[in-house]
Order: sequence, then structure tokens, then C-alpha cells
Amino acid sequence: MAIVSITNWNGRSCRSLRATSAFLVLFFLSSPVFAAGIDTLSNEEAVDGLKQALAQSVTVATSKLTVSNGFLGNAGVRIPLPRSLQKAEGAMRSFGMKKHADALVIAMNRTAEAAAPEAMILLVDAVRKMTVADAKGILAGDDDAATEYFRAATSGPLAEKLLPIVRKEIAQTGLLNQLNEFIRRGVKLGLVTEKEVDVENYLTQKILDGYFLMMAEEERAIRKDPIGQGNKRLQEVFGALK
Repeated sequence: MAIVSITNWNGRSCRSLRATSAFLVLFFLSSPVFAAGIDTLSNEEAVDGLKQALAQSVTVATSKLTVSNGFLGNAGVRIPLPRSLQKAEGAMRSFGMKKHADALVIAMNRTAEAAAPEAMILLVDAVRKMTVADAKGILAGDDDAATEYFRAATSGPLAEKLLPIVRKEIAQTGLLNQLNEFIRRGVKLGLVTEKEVDVENYLTQKILDGYFLMMAEEERAIRKDPIGQGNKRLQEVFGALK
């Protein structure tokens, strides 16, 4: 599996990715070759192929989400304001206060980009620990079956672990100050009730949603062209589905 090099991160994040990537290379070593055809796969081989596909999907997703505008510049994962603020957002844009709405959206997406490298470490650890009850059934499922299984099995625990990381990034980026200013203006216009917006949980879930979306895209690419992956286990396991 290729190790992705990303130059836009801070030093801590780069070191984390290098260490994690090295770990992936050591952990996901390929097993011996076996005959083609899904019926010939052992459960161990099928699970190994699924884990390698998910690990590669996490790495590729990270390379796309953690660059500048990784969230903001991608319509599929761009994070909008919470639903409770969208009425105020529309009104502010109509009343000539577009810059305030834009600034808050940008700040939210920048915070997500800053937290994404740590999210990657959590996702990789979850891949390493996961067990699959019916690996062959997942392999023979839809083009994003492995990602959807992983999402269902890990979303809750991952959100709990990612939340304090998001909370720390929110404090560092000053997002709460911008959010409170936006709410204050919305209250003046009668468009927002003066209550706390749970931006921490909202961003945490949106970061995971972004990861799962990008992982599903990579899983589809692996299934479509397993031979072109340059990974023997992926070629064997997903090639057996052809």
C-alpha cells in the first residue's frame, strides 16, 4: 500500500501520518496467493482483504480531506451551518451580511480540516481491531458494502473519541467566538433563539460523514479495478469477485 505524502500539515500531523502509515505497512502484510474465485477464499483471507481495502480507503480519504480546502472546496463533504442556523444564514445573506455567514462556514470547515489527521488515527485503529462476522457476504455486497459495515460498527465509538479532539480544535481556531457573534446577529433579527448550538457534536459527525463518503469512493475504485491497485491482497480478494 502506498504511503501518502501530504505537505500541508503541521509537523505533529505529518509525524502522526508517517507513523500510522508505517504501522499500516507492517500490519497489513499480504498472505500467500490462493486460487481465484470467492468460494476459494478463507474467512481469514476475506477479512484481511476487507481490512486492507478499508485501510487504503482511510489513507486516500485523509490525503483528500486534510489539504487546504479539503472540506471547504469539495461539495460532497463541505460542511454547511447547522440546520438551526440556516434560516438566519439565508436572511443575513439577503440583508447584505453575506461576509458574516461566509466567515462562519469557512471557520467550521477549517476546524474540520485541522481535526481530520487525528480522525485518521482513530479510523485506522478501528480498522485494525474490527472483526467481520460474514466477510464473504460483505465482499459480495454493494460497491460500498465494506465501508457501510464499518460505518455501522464504529460510528458511535469513533464519535466519542473524536469529540474531545474537535473540542480542542474549536478552541484553537476561535470558532466559538465567530459562532456566538453570528448567533447574536441572528437574535437581533429575530431569526435565532438565544440558545447554545451544539457545534462540537455537529462537527464531529460531519467529519466522520466526510471520511465515510470518501472511503466509499475509494472502495468503489478498488472493486472496479482491483488489478490496478498495486496491492497483491486486494488484487486476489477483489479480483476473485470479477
